[in-house]
Amino acid sequence: MRNKSLTWGSRRFLATITIGLILAQAAWAGPQYKVLHAFGAGTDGGGLWTSVSFDKKGNLYGATSGGGAYGYGVIFKLTRRADGTWTETTLHSFSNGDPNGSEPNGGLIQDGLGNWYGTTHLGGAHDYGTVFQLTHRSGSWAELAVYKFGTQSGDGGEPTAGLVMDKAGNLYGTGPYGGAYNGGTVFELTPSAGGWDETVLYSFCPNTNCADGHTPFAGLILDASGNLYGTTYTGGAHKVDGTVYQLMPTPTGWKEKVLHSFAVNYKDGHTPGWGALLMDGSGNLYGTTAGGGCCGGIVFRLTPGPDGGWKETILYGFKGGAAGFEPNAGVVMDKAGNLYGTTDYGGSAFGCGVIYKLAPRPTGSWKYTVLHIFEGSDGCIPEGNLVLDKAGNLSGGTVLGGTTGNGVIFELTP
Repeated sequence: MRNKSLTWGSRRFLATITIGLILAQAAWAGPQYKVLHAFGAGTDGGGLWTSVSFDKKGNLYGATSGGGAYGYGVIFKLTRRADGTWTETTLHSFSNGDPNGSEPNGGLIQDGLGNWYGTTHLGGAHDYGTVFQLTHRSGSWAELAVYKFGTQSGDGGEPTAGLVMDKAGNLYGTGPYGGAYNGGTVFELTPSAGGWDETVLYSFCPNTNCADGHTPFAGLILDASGNLYGTTYTGGAHKVDGTVYQLMPTPTGWKEKVLHSFAVNYKDGHTPGWGALLMDGSGNLYGTTAGGGCCGGIVFRLTPGPDGGWKETILYGFKGGAAGFEPNAGVVMDKAGNLYGTTDYGGSAFGCGVIYKLAPRPTGSWKYTVLHIFEGSDGCIPEGNLVLDKAGNLSGGTVLGGTTGNGVIFELTP
């Protein structure tokens, strides 16, 4: 009678299959990274310093500071094909000395009519940068500067960040240079019958040693009450280490309040990155600094107190090496409260940066995990804030790397 039990060879075969399936499932369940588009050496752009943006159909839009038909940047669109790959379309190429702007460093935002708005670092009537609008007309896209910096005395200029829009359609942004005291500005653009009117809401550096902050590289966020929040790269109570600030509308104008001044020491960070802050549902602010925290920057949280003050908590201090360091981008948060961000440097031997996750623990501490290490061929130096889509995938771009070294657009499924 034949023995119904499995032979050793059969057991070993099944065990091998089982282990293979387990390993395959584990690999599938891990972070999945893919390059959606690698910028070439031609007219499709290169050097993405900021975030990408989704439209309602799931298409990606962004602006590069280099490449294009004239070498001074493009506005591009990425569209997903039926087979899951993406195709890039150049919507506009900027040129040197373009009256409508050149070298866009900031991200794009879209209004309810489908128009896109952004900033350029240079170009315009005074080569001090512009705020532009991209409009779709008769099957093509037209770019037009709605404001050219340098038009008014003390209006600031050379913006390096994108814009935010309130419910009334007003635009807000920062200019890191110029202003009434040469410390940069926060500005508002209001639509009018004759175009757009610019108002400087605040000029940095009227206080001794620029205690209110200096050089606002980063963009702004807007809360439900109409308050604006941002960071300055330098200035503050310690003169050179940067600030987190709030601008509040009042009947007599906008008032600035420094929520936190960074200090160069082992614990605190200094020189906040170029990425915008994040505000959670409880009103806490999250951001990063490129320096301090021991070796290579920090991720921080600011919590508002009942007395009007704000308490800083350092969630993670970067230590360099394989874990990454110098996070110039800010962070984004998923529905579970996890934070995601990037570093410019560290990771592999190429030092091209990483994508990381910070998960809150029940004890109040945060667990740091590297989700992806850039190797150069898949991108290098991810500068802009990541963007979360409805499925929980993260999208972003890099300044360098890819097949020609001009950067990539990527997607990561955590």
